[in-house]
Amino acid sequence: MLAIERRNQILEKLQTEKKVLVSDLSQIYDVTEETIRRDLEKLEKSGLITKSYGGAVLNENTNLDLPFNVRKNRNVVSKQKIAGLMRDLIKDGDTIMLDSSTTAVFIAKALKDRKNLTVITNSIEILIELADVSGWRILSTGGTLREGSLDLVGPQSDSMIRSYYAEKAIISCKGIDLTKGITDSNELLAGSKKAMLEASKQKILVVDSSKFGSIAFTKIGDIRDFDIVVTDLEPEEQWKEYFTDNGVECRFGQPG
Repeated sequence: MLAIERRNQILEKLQTEKKVLVSDLSQIYDVTEETIRRDLEKLEKSGLITKSYGGAVLNENTNLDLPFNVRKNRNVVSKQKIAGLMRDLIKDGDTIMLDSSTTAVFIAKALKDRKNLTVITNSIEILIELADVSGWRILSTGGTLREGSLDLVGPQSDSMIRSYYAEKAIISCKGIDLTKGITDSNELLAGSKKAMLEASKQKILVVDSSKFGSIAFTKIGDIRDFDIVVTDLEPEEQWKEYFTDNGVECRFGQPG
């Protein structure tokens, strides 16, 4: 196993267990404890984890971008719920923009029985996911590949997005806050999402309940900029009141 594969697996393990021990990882991967310590040091320098006595814990800072293959395994049930709710909002023949979030990948999977969709996306993972779908028009934004991610960003990507007009833009975020609005961890990524919103008639935010009350590095827009918010669980009353007062429809899943 390559070192980068082992480090990604350590991050995935931290997603579910919250803490790992050097001694346990040494046995699992059949390497020396010193090798594991070097792995943890590299992950800590990247800002992804915090070393603790004999092990490490995951850094939950909303401004950090975990590798895509790690992020896609977070909150899977929540993303599946959101994808199921989105099926009712996308009709045959729609032109939609999908951002490069892992939630958008789940949505793309859930829409495969729709007919004659046009999808504009800056997600390489979505392009791969939809490669075998017939009768759709799939457009890639082009752009610069971000290190450690599967998304395309930058001026070329944003220019391509703005050259089209879609019925619906579907984006996610790192944080949604009543005061600070919708935020993300990366300026280039936020720029692509802003472009999608500008180039679409209906604006849909897909965000799991863990993001409510969180604030990330850079602003995408205000909550009232969106027509619909789709989330996995019923928000607290203050959120529902805010959505109602600002003319934002909220759709949510059920527990379990």
